[in-house]
Amino acid sequence: MNKAELVSKIADDAGLSKSQANSALDSFIDAVTKTLKSGDKVTLVGFGTFSVSKRSARTGRNPQTGETIKIKAKKVARFKAGKELAAKI
Repeated sequence: MNKAELVSKIADDAGLSKSQANSALDSFIDAVTKTLKSGDKVTLVGFGTFSVSKRSARTGRNPQTGETIKIKAKKVARFKAGKELAAKI
């Protein structure tokens, strides 16, 4: 499912226009992004938790040349499914 299909599904289920559903989805994505950027987490009970974790710097290997390279430390977004969502899947 891509964003356009998700917007259509939200519009149909909630009785909204597609532009209203698109605005709502964009607002949700924006809020989650800003919260994660500030270092906090977003918990949706029954659905899951969005959080940020840190990956430490490490050495890797270029598969084409076999050369060892240094991979920088970085922050990555994580999602952990809630108990209810995991049970439904």
